[in-house]
Amino acid sequence: QEISEQNVSDAIHDRIIRDRIPKFLYFDEYYQMKGHDNLHALAERVNNDSLENSDHPLLGLIDLAGLKLDQLVTPGRTEALIAKLEAAENRLTKKVLTYWSQNQHLRMKFDVRPANPEDGAGLDSGTNIWGRVHDTRHMVSTALGTRSRGFVWFFSFLAWYSKLRKDNLILLLDEPRLSLHAKAQADLLNYFEEELRPYHQLIYTTHSPFMVDPMRFDCVRIVQDLSIETSPDDVHEEQDGTRVITEVLEAKEDSLFPLQGALGYEIHQTLFIGPNSLVVEGVSDLLYLQTMSGLLQQRGEPGLSEEWTVTPVGGSDKVPAFVALLGAQRTMNVAVLLDFQRKDRQKIENIFKEKLLQQKKILTYADFVCADEADIEDLFDPAFYLRLVNGAFGASIAVSNLKNKHPRILRRIEAHLAKHPLPGDAKFNHYRPAYHFSSKVDSLAEKVDGETLNHFRRVFEKLNNLL
Repeated sequence: QEISEQNVSDAIHDRIIRDRIPKFLYFDEYYQMKGHDNLHALAERVNNDSLENSDHPLLGLIDLAGLKLDQLVTPGRTEALIAKLEAAENRLTKKVLTYWSQNQHLRMKFDVRPANPEDGAGLDSGTNIWGRVHDTRHMVSTALGTRSRGFVWFFSFLAWYSKLRKDNLILLLDEPRLSLHAKAQADLLNYFEEELRPYHQLIYTTHSPFMVDPMRFDCVRIVQDLSIETSPDDVHEEQDGTRVITEVLEAKEDSLFPLQGALGYEIHQTLFIGPNSLVVEGVSDLLYLQTMSGLLQQRGEPGLSEEWTVTPVGGSDKVPAFVALLGAQRTMNVAVLLDFQRKDRQKIENIFKEKLLQQKKILTYADFVCADEADIEDLFDPAFYLRLVNGAFGASIAVSNLKNKHPRILRRIEAHLAKHPLPGDAKFNHYRPAYHFSSKVDSLAEKVDGETLNHFRRVFEKLNNLL
């Protein structure tokens, strides 16, 4: 009958397609709730279809809490209202803390009570609802609207979206994170993935590397205007204007920057560090530890556990900052193994005094050689270390040539080289002897003395006990 009255295309459209066409919702300014409102005025705006921007997340919040607006306006028994509000608080607290990892000590609180003449304009009659955030750690609550802009935005977005899930929507969000901390942006990505993606198509724009999921680069499209990034004379007519591109090789440097930032952060998280990260000062430390660990393992003895990821940071001055960055990740086990000079004592003490690391996880090479100062090179017998220096630089320095009495062999060598330069005026550095040892270990293994082996045995045993 429908086909006879219309045509096949119109009948298919009306019967099958029309109800499946999604709505597109575009947002570049986001509703934010005030955290309180007059319930009678809110109900009137709902009935008159004259909602204010802040009403949308508040109505979403009421819906997300499992409450009904008319029940709040005329609550009936006080005991029943209290029970409903407590159930709503529990539900919202669980929902918010699932996606707000920055502070797990928060609890949502709601209060519905008769208005007071001094509550302010619009709140001085009828019944008001007040939203508060209780901090269980500091035992104090604050008005929802006075929390950080990022928290209010995040909370409002969760509440607003809960009202929309039932609809067939494609969401278009422009820069949905401007007031959010980097970690909160990661929480928002997690929310997108778990709460939005199963139900809606979502397209959002961003300039932030923290809003690019490095595990989902296939979802990224680069928006580029060549006339901005290059000279207009160099742009062909067909390339002019804004283009959405999928091929990374076509993108210019400025357009690639958020992707580079996201990829760099992911590499930092996964390639150079691991769940158990041992921070050392330089690459030479890494080579010595790996080589000596392998040598002991060849002898059937335990070396440095493979669970440790050894991370050279490029100098002692960078250690505190690097430890602070790693230590902020709760799931990571971090230890440091450092050279020690008297002038470094305060710097090392500050690492545990500032609660960046436990004191037992801060080790120095001086701990293993019973000396006031020590580098990793001091774990070796002086004659053997000079063998490495001579092999690396083509020199012929003997222990008897080192007249300086400094406890660190590197200082003694430097004092000698000040008067007797290396062949070809080569500059002495820590790396070349370490590389020489690692590359020639098969021929040098038998030359390693028992005391050197004991030093490294104690180092590895101490570190492995920290796992």
